Amino acid sequence: MNQHVVVIGAGLGGLECAYILAKNGLQVTVLEHDKQIGGCLQSFRRGNTLFDSGFHYVGGLREGESLHGLFKYFQLLDLPWLMLDETNFDEVVIGSQSFPFAFGHQRFAETLSQFFPHERKGLQTFVDTLKKVGEHLPHTFSPQHADNDLSQSLFAQSAYDFLCNTIADPLLRKVLSGTSLKMELSRETLPLYVFAQINNSFLQSAFRIKGGGQQIADRLAEIIKNEGGTIRTQSTAVAVSETPDNHLQVSLSNGEQITADWVIADIHPTSAVQLIENSQHVKPVFKRRMNTLTNTFGMFTANIRLKPGTIPYLNRNLFIHRPQADLWQVRTDTPQSVMVSFYPEQDALDLLTPMRWQQVQQWADKPARKRGEDYVLFKQQTVEQCLQLTEQYLPHISSSIDRVFTSTPLTYSHYTLTHQGSAYGIQKDWHSPLTTVLSPRTPMPHFLLTGQNLNLHGILGVSMTAVITAAQILGMDTLYQQLDVKHWN
Repeated sequence: MNQHVVVIGAGLGGLECAYILAKNGLQVTVLEHDKQIGGCLQSFRRGNTLFDSGFHYVGGLREGESLHGLFKYFQLLDLPWLMLDETNFDEVVIGSQSFPFAFGHQRFAETLSQFFPHERKGLQTFVDTLKKVGEHLPHTFSPQHADNDLSQSLFAQSAYDFLCNTIADPLLRKVLSGTSLKMELSRETLPLYVFAQINNSFLQSAFRIKGGGQQIADRLAEIIKNEGGTIRTQSTAVAVSETPDNHLQVSLSNGEQITADWVIADIHPTSAVQLIENSQHVKPVFKRRMNTLTNTFGMFTANIRLKPGTIPYLNRNLFIHRPQADLWQVRTDTPQSVMVSFYPEQDALDLLTPMRWQQVQQWADKPARKRGEDYVLFKQQTVEQCLQLTEQYLPHISSSIDRVFTSTPLTYSHYTLTHQGSAYGIQKDWHSPLTTVLSPRTPMPHFLLTGQNLNLHGILGVSMTAVITAAQILGMDTLYQQLDVKHWN
């Protein structure tokens, strides 16, 4: 297929789309505004310590599990993955109580049943539902879309209502919500499909990567280039317009113009529609709808370099919550929850806590590193609050710190152009799935969207969406055969 595709944005979704299309013989040009590809997969060094900007772990990577078939196709399975503790890959800490999450639906249910024997039946219903949703995932790529009614119905159901109707014990509901930093838990909006599909993948298995998430982006980029594709950094698209001969023209900030048969935008839909110029197909009502979509919260991260030998590596994640924390409602004062994630083979860890855009919006009009002492003090106070919460599990963490490096939603907004620094893209709403679960297609012919804002977020969701976006060009029949979906389970 001698078609030229321009991909705007070299995050995971953009790179995966480019990979698929380049492997199928299309001419591909990827434009990245930053000097580094990868988006939230980017890794960075501070001295001799390597930190990740947004990647911490993935679920469902073993054979027959949710992510395995996709990563096999993308040639990512041979990266240095490290499987977390099978009996305790995530540990939920609520006050003085601690609860381990184990791999496998039955083992997970049985482990928590030892703490909540009166909820054995509810736990079984919980894992059975998650497993059913996970088993439906391969049908997403079926050319006939035979089982799409299931995903559509689950997008129109409330995750919070499901949890309350399944589990009577309030503490167990909090425990099952305790790894909530994988998504924004909103009792008013979160669809059951998002809650179930993402949680299911991590109940299958969980892995970190040695040497940073940047390796995922670099591997995809290497293959794209080997297939004849081009990746251009520090290349900012400022407009997309239609030509008289039904092509698309991408204008760059340096005045250059690129003509393409297709354009894929791996950026926030609001930013994507702002690029569209003089299109008779794109009505103002469409742009208004994109501009009014609600974004999920962002994240505050403290990347901590430890003094050598002070805190041993933990092959699991910690999710530490205040006893009174409402995990389904993010507060904007004192952090109520902290995720602790360790780095393999390094004296380093990350502390993460939800942070809304409104908490940092007052500094949004100031350039990076020039936001003033108030911003520095705000970050220092947030670090201290996170450390105080973490100390109930790691009592010596404060005295073990060598250096701390911080980021807020402003950081993500500046470096990755993530709209409002959103951690999980557009907020999906079970009341109105048709307006919040977006199609890859836009009113402008041959102008497509991809990334976490469309269907599901996270590594799994973005990878699924990349296939669905590429299928708009290649056809799902072609990709279904190439993915070898029928042999996934």
